[in-house]
Amino acid sequence: MSEILVLYYSRTGATAELARQVCRGIESVPGASSRLRTVAPVSAESEAPAKPVPASGAPYATLADLRETQGLVLGSPTRFGNMAAPLKYFLDGTSSLWLDGSLAGKPAGVFTSTQTQHGGQETTLLSMMLPLLHHGMYLVGIPFTERALTTTRTGGSPYGASHVAGHDAGATLSDEEKELARVLGQRVATLARALA
Repeated sequence: MSEILVLYYSRTGATAELARQVCRGIESVPGASSRLRTVAPVSAESEAPAKPVPASGAPYATLADLRETQGLVLGSPTRFGNMAAPLKYFLDGTSSLWLDGSLAGKPAGVFTSTQTQHGGQETTLLSMMLPLLHHGMYLVGIPFTERALTTTRTGGSPYGASHVAGHDAGATLSDEEKELARVLGQRVATLARALA
């Protein structure tokens, strides 16, 4: 059995919904399962540490989650064309995994959500890829052979799955966005199974 970690940060629910769709894609691959995790929010003030368990949603990720799973799909909302600070903060704490090569040779994919069509989706996806490349992971994208990638009028990119919320900043994904998120999960899980 290949277990794939789906690790995300979400504030309005759109990235969390993409994460759930990625999990569905992973679960559709025979011999693959998903492990859904999130990261704690960060604050400029250090008045109190984050609670060890979130009030709702997926549990917080640990380095053990990365070490124990056979692949990773990473998601973040767009923050000025970059990943959100909580996800970057978590990734900055993975030096021990880099030192011992725990993630080298594992497949990884990325996904994002943004309010506007030109809100920096692709640069956000690329920003999440950089630490994964340093860890020696194999990056998985979405090929144009996926019809939804050419028909979508909302989110979707060859770099990874994405969602465009629009002015309502909602978490309602279009059919194409759901399909592409599931495809990304399937592709990462299929590669993990092949590498096993």
